Amino acid sequence: FEAYAQPLPQGADDGKPQIAVIVTGLGLNSTGTTAAIQTLPGPVTLAFAPYGKNLGAAVGTARATGHEILLEVPLEPFDYPDSDPGPDTLLTGQAPRDNLNKLYSVMGKFGGYVGVINHMGARFTASTTDFAPVMEELGARGLGYLDDGSSARSVATQLAAANAVPFGKADMALDQQPARQPILDQLNALESKATANCSAIGVLFALP
Repeated sequence: FEAYAQPLPQGADDGKPQIAVIVTGLGLNSTGTTAAIQTLPGPVTLAFAPYGKNLGAAVGTARATGHEILLEVPLEPFDYPDSDPGPDTLLTGQAPRDNLNKLYSVMGKFGGYVGVINHMGARFTASTTDFAPVMEELGARGLGYLDDGSSARSVATQLAAANAVPFGKADMALDQQPARQPILDQLNALESKATANCSAIGVLFALP
């Protein structure tokens, strides 16, 4: 977490409210990924899916332009397999070693990330039995965990604290309506939340 963290933006320690924005789903479309890396400000965090091509090069370019990086880990949703997060999805009811082997496979796709963010996973993140070995592994490796905030039943907060994992939870999705004005409205709402709580985290998917 500390080794790959980017320096705080200038003025970030002046006591004023702070906002973090995470763009997810990068690495799947090379054109969109390149556009995000080149056009978004450095302080915007980029989360890469483990399935794209040339991920190492894309992540290296993103880090060189000031972006902090997260790895998306596919976790089981309640309607799996109708909703399928992708290969190597960590599943409830499997042996911990099997899920950890999947985690190792996903984590080996590229380097340079400060932590991981869930991709789907409402069922998995609600199961302490299945989720605990994963969070223990993150703690042992010094990685952070960002909960995308999509599931109220997630036990990530408790498990992260128990394993000394740097933790954050997104306050809102910014693109539930993927159009300009609704996104601007959500950004305004995120700013209001940051003003009230000193900080706020927003996530959105890498659509054009």
